[in-house]
This record gives sequence, C-alpha cells and structure tokens, in this order.
Amino acid sequence: MLSKLPPRIADFHVHLFPDRMFDAIWERFVSDYGWDVIHHLYYRECMDHLAERGVELVVYSNYAHRKGVARWLNDWNLKVLDEYENLYCFAAYHPDDPDALAMAEELLEHPRILGFKLQLLVQCFYPYDERLFPLYELIRERKGRILFHVGTGPVGNPFVGADAFLTLMERFPDLRANVAHMGGLEYARFLEIVDRFPGLVLDTSFSFLPGFSYDQGALSLAGREDRIVYGSDFPNLIFPRESEIENLAGMDLPESFYRRVFWENALELVRGGDCRDHSSPEETGAP
Repeated sequence: MLSKLPPRIADFHVHLFPDRMFDAIWERFVSDYGWDVIHHLYYRECMDHLAERGVELVVYSNYAHRKGVARWLNDWNLKVLDEYENLYCFAAYHPDDPDALAMAEELLEHPRILGFKLQLLVQCFYPYDERLFPLYELIRERKGRILFHVGTGPVGNPFVGADAFLTLMERFPDLRANVAHMGGLEYARFLEIVDRFPGLVLDTSFSFLPGFSYDQGALSLAGREDRIVYGSDFPNLIFPRESEIENLAGMDLPESFYRRVFWENALELVRGGDCRDHSSPEETGAP
C-alpha cells in the first residue's frame, strides 16, 4: 500500500517551539491527558528527524497561549525560518496584544509566513470574536491563511466546535483557512463546512492514529483530495508518525488522492494559491 504514496512528502502540520515551551507543553500533555509524547525532540532535532524520513517541505505552527507572548515567539520564528529553506510557518497571534495587527502586517511580508495559528482550545476565545476581525480582513487582503484548532478533540470547551466555526465562516465566507485534525471529533460536520466554503482545507493530523475510538467512518475522503493536506502533528505524538501514514495508505484510495494530499496540495498552498488549481506535472518541483 505504501507504494501509492508519492516519492516526495510535505508535512503541513508540525509544531516547533522554543525548547522551554516544548518542555512545558509536554508536561501539560502528561498532567491534562495522561499522554507522554514519544518524540521529545527540540526544533533542530525535529527537522533532522523529518528530513531523514523523506519529508521535503515542512509547515509548522506555534501559538500565543496568553497576551504578551506572540512578539517574542515570532522573533524566534523569524530566526528559525532563516535556518531552513524548506520551512514555512503559521505564526503566533493574540488579539489582546496592543501591537497585534501591526506585527501581523510585518510578518506577512515574509515570503514563508503563510498566516497565523489560532489555538482556540488553549487561547479560549471564539473564532468569531470581534477582536479577530481585523486579522481576518488582513488575511483576506494579503491572501494569507489561518490555521485553526477549532475541533472538539481530544477534548472540547465552549470556544470550539463546528457551530462556532460555521458562525465565523458565514460572516467571512471567502476566508482562506486550514482546519486542524480533520475537524475532529465532529468530522462529518466539518466535512460539510469545508464543502460549502472554497477557501477551506482540512489537515490529517491526529485523525488516523491506531487504537482510537474516533468515528473514522465519518471521514469520507474519496473525492475530496483537493481539500485535504497531510499533517503529522509531529513531534507531539503518542504513536509513531509512520502509523498514521500506514493507516492512510491502507485505505487503498487512488494514487491521485495520495499525490494530491501528500505533496501537490501543499505546493499550491505555500505558493499562495488554491489547492484546487492543479499544477501541471512540470510545476510540481519544490517551491
């Protein structure tokens, strides 16, 4: 089954943080969920690990868990991007920072900052919070993207879920965004939302792991290869990243599905396009 995968892989959902933030996140995983991640790797080790396994293009994110963190974290992001040519970023943003929008405008000048990550489960505001509207307008103007953690998995709170996200999209129907984790746990609802709004894509991270009770029967992937990108959630994994790849490959979907999801869609998105605008075969080299 793995022979169906393309020879080149792009990972559209990687986490990179400064070392001490990684340590704090991993400690919270244990205390909050009882999960001890298997890859205690810092950012350079993460990049080496993925490169050794054939990942040629990496899109990572981090987020400001409270006011006053985003500027420091984004200064770190700019330094990391200088180290790697094949690396792209969803940067940090918090609407309570007094310089939030000015900082966002500056960051979007960088050719490999795609947009911003909103981790609503942690940041505890709604996707339709009016404080975010200037950011959404800027993203629309600059043709950027937002990466949303807005699903109810592994746990939920009042700020996440399909209803909240649909409220946002009905106000900003042309917003270009990625929905992490296939929208889990409300997979079917998020698939319906993505079908309605052309600027949305889903990423596969944490949705095809072995032994989970997630309703994978609701994950109807066939015919949606233009609306999905592969993402691993690396390094914050409790199973080897290969197990999710093997599960996806084991679905025995057409080779065109794997080519789009594992490589071509990512190329279109990092170029600022729409992954429904198919590249010709001559254009599918590295960006």
